[in-house]
Amino acid sequence: MANDIAAFFDSEADKTVAAEGVRFHISRYWEPRMRRQIIAHLQTGGDGLTQTARSAIEKLVPVA
Repeated sequence: MANDIAAFFDSEADKTVAAEGVRFHISRYWEPRMRRQIIAHLQTGGDGLTQTARSAIEKLVPVA
């Protein structure tokens, strides 16, 4: 699902803006359990994530 959202935002020429759009969508519309799962997936390698999705999810990771 993150890749589908990223595909929509990939039409944006500025990939930083595209990743921010994905990050905003996930943070606003996904429930906390889903956000935790996608962050955990990224932290274990993120197999299958596009670069835009990966960049967006990296921005969701809480700073320790």
